[in-house]
Parts: sequence; C-alpha cells; structure tokens
Amino acid sequence: MNKVLSQFKALSDRNRLRGVAALMHIEELCACQIIELLDVTGATASRHMGVLLQAGLVKSRKEGRWVYYRLVDSSESLLFQWLGNELKCAVDLETDRALLEDIVACEPEELCRRQRGEACCPK
Repeated sequence: MNKVLSQFKALSDRNRLRGVAALMHIEELCACQIIELLDVTGATASRHMGVLLQAGLVKSRKEGRWVYYRLVDSSESLLFQWLGNELKCAVDLETDRALLEDIVACEPEELCRRQRGEACCPK
C-alpha cells in the first residue's frame, strides 16, 4: 500500500501531473524540455522529477550533460491506463501537448541557451 500512496502523493501536484502527462505523450524528454514546458526553474523541475523518481513513476538516464526522463514500463500499468483515460480531454493538457510539439522541435542546446544564456551552450 505504501507504493500506491507514494504514487498518488507524487501525482497530486499539478506540475508533476503535467510532467507525467507529457511523458505519456512523448516517450522521453530532456530536463530542459520539462523546464520549458512547466515554466519553472531547473531546481524546481529537478525536485518534481525527483519525487516522481522516488515514487517509481519515472526513470532517468544521463547522456553527456543532459538528463532524460521517461515513464517506467507504462504499457502494462493500470495506473497509467486509468490516468490516460482521465486526462485525454483535459483542456490544460491540450495546451501542453501543443506547446510540447514546439519544444521537442527545438534542439536541447537551444532550449538551454534560452533558459541559461549563451555561456551555457555556446554556438
């Protein structure tokens, strides 16, 4: 029961729920893409993703300087199936999905420059 309680607590925050919904739409997202979508600082996004990691809802991998997040094996998860059904008509998430299309079309380096300035990822 503790695992279920931890997962529902993790999903009870609006930004964490938006992050999970985004990962249900796009298989894998870089931390900078999540920062851009949620319009929060890197530290805030990291804290949110840490809660989701601890709850066993997402996993991460590091590739060079980038950290990527994806849902845990969601194809068989009844929780993710239920969540997908509940969220598919949410107007807020329709806006997020449209924004996500623009975000993933942009290279992570460009997002990083927007968020941190030119010194972070020089051209």
